[in-house]
Amino acid sequence: MNLFDTAFGIHERALDLRAQRLEVIASNIANVDTPYYKARDVDFKSVLNDAQQTLNTTQAGHMKSSAVGPQSHLVYSIPFNTSLDGNTVELSVEQAKYGKAAAQYQATLRFIEGDISGIRKALRGD
Repeated sequence: MNLFDTAFGIHERALDLRAQRLEVIASNIANVDTPYYKARDVDFKSVLNDAQQTLNTTQAGHMKSSAVGPQSHLVYSIPFNTSLDGNTVELSVEQAKYGKAAAQYQATLRFIEGDISGIRKALRGD
């Protein structure tokens, strides 16, 4: 097993998921004026369940793996106020979600930077 394959652990996968969520929220914001557009978000409960099943698997063939594509964990958001044109995007809600998701993305990057710093120190012999 290569050190660099597992060096970042779950943070690498978390960064991918956070980037996917930022893209979904940005898409919602971009379509705020599109009639009948339905706002979506990432369902973290299903992502967590999939991660838990992966952790419980002792052999690759024991459990059937689920789809892990970009659309596999998306759910439609339920709006607080309905729009007359059928659009479910609420700009203020989506902007707040985006700000929080961006902060979480930055935090995950900081964890990865810490891991990289540790690897650098180990390679230098500090």
